[in-house]
Amino acid sequence: MKLISDPSIAIKIQKMKQRVRWQHPSIIERSIDQTRMVIDQHDHPDFSFIVLGDSGTKSHYGYHPQRLVAELMLKHKDECSFVLHTGDVIYVVGSREYYPANFIEPYREFIVGGEQPEKIAYDSMVFNLPFLPVLGNHDYYDVPFFYRLITGSTLSLRRMLRYKDFEIGWHGSNQGDAYARAFIDYLTGIAAPQELNQHLDKHYTGKTDTGRCLHYLPGEFTRVPNRYYSFRYGGIDFFALDSNTFNTPAPLPHTAAGDVYRRELQKRRQEIDREEELILAECDKLNPEVAADAELLDDFSAKLDQINEIKLDIEKQLASDDSPVIDWEQLDWLRSRLIESWHCSEVRGRILFFHHPPYVTEATKWDQAQTLAVRQRLRWVFNQVAETVGDGVKERPIVDIIFNGHAHCLEYLRTVDTGHADSHINCIVSGGSGRRPRRQRAEGTVLMEMFQDNSGKSIRKVAHSQLYVGRSGHGVEKQLSYSCVRIDVKDGNPPKFIVRPLVAERVGDEWFERELDKIVI
Repeated sequence: MKLISDPSIAIKIQKMKQRVRWQHPSIIERSIDQTRMVIDQHDHPDFSFIVLGDSGTKSHYGYHPQRLVAELMLKHKDECSFVLHTGDVIYVVGSREYYPANFIEPYREFIVGGEQPEKIAYDSMVFNLPFLPVLGNHDYYDVPFFYRLITGSTLSLRRMLRYKDFEIGWHGSNQGDAYARAFIDYLTGIAAPQELNQHLDKHYTGKTDTGRCLHYLPGEFTRVPNRYYSFRYGGIDFFALDSNTFNTPAPLPHTAAGDVYRRELQKRRQEIDREEELILAECDKLNPEVAADAELLDDFSAKLDQINEIKLDIEKQLASDDSPVIDWEQLDWLRSRLIESWHCSEVRGRILFFHHPPYVTEATKWDQAQTLAVRQRLRWVFNQVAETVGDGVKERPIVDIIFNGHAHCLEYLRTVDTGHADSHINCIVSGGSGRRPRRQRAEGTVLMEMFQDNSGKSIRKVAHSQLYVGRSGHGVEKQLSYSCVRIDVKDGNPPKFIVRPLVAERVGDEWFERELDKIVI
């Protein structure tokens, strides 16, 4: 039985539109832009913010890394204007019953009433510091209806699945509904037309060059307007994306080579099934109450996580057809908004944040078809922007920084001349904030990409990793590093960004707050 399902892109888009009442007559009548919001800010162009991701998990064998990262964040809370979350707010399948333990409790100081976290409902959270997330793949995942029927009453089945950490309860994410109720302005929950109009008039009082928009008010009303959105702060345009709807792998070609590759994928799928069975057999021999066994279980569970990701990526490739559904509406929105941003004299910088990294050196991500799909579609957008803006871009990259999650690490990469408009971009992966850290790939820090042009195929360098913090070492020397980053934005055009890694590291049975050098970009 398949225990995790990922809704189709068409369903993701349709359901999220329904939840925000996309282009409802009352919204059109008020000229409301459902992809913009405003946040009150101070007059000084210098400001700071925190970025984290892939956090929403339980404690591991007696320690809770997510809470340790939250405590690092608290040391900087008063100096920061907001928090960005790069997705996977809740593991394993975004189920609503895990919000109390896996989100509200760890981040209680960031939520109004957090001194009594047990009294806070996941769909009624109000943040005292802007907490601005995007959807991760786990925030969309679901479980089969049959599983939901039996897991509530059959505890033994859930225990059988403990090595896979299938803490999924009864519900799954309900196609992203739990996330939407927790963070998005859930307009479909307002039934009466008069109440909807009153809600819009009360909370959509922000004014931008694209019309009225949602006004985010810490301590009062802390909802984002949509699954993708933008806001301007300190002269920096921030674009939050839903990469789950443009990560579909390209269709396999109907050629002899395509057939060979399909057979290779099917063979690889069978191999990792056998590998998974062997790991589970080893897990059965271990006792989580014994410290040494618990450490081995943690390593095995991390490996099972990676195996599951590889399976899903292979399944997406095998299921791809000649007309894959791609969220062109969102990509066109990003293209037009980036062009508008480059034409606005008030804007001095641009930042994107979304879940799936286009550039990453974590052990399994670079070769995944979803990584290539996200990179190619983002590259299409950037090329379009560069072509339109022309000399206005000059020597600067299209965006200053891209923040991602998905890879369970903290990584800083910079692209080189890729031959496209995604050249010379700073990429920061902040996905090490709670879920098991991952190792860096054995191939090293240089990323090479295959290109096809009129002269044939060629391979060239496209990016170089300059910092990687995750899982390293083995046995008593094993290091597990959990992290987030603080970003200090300085005055100027272009602005200067100072990256301050915040790391809680476990070596053996000891925890340390690891000091890393600041990065100036």
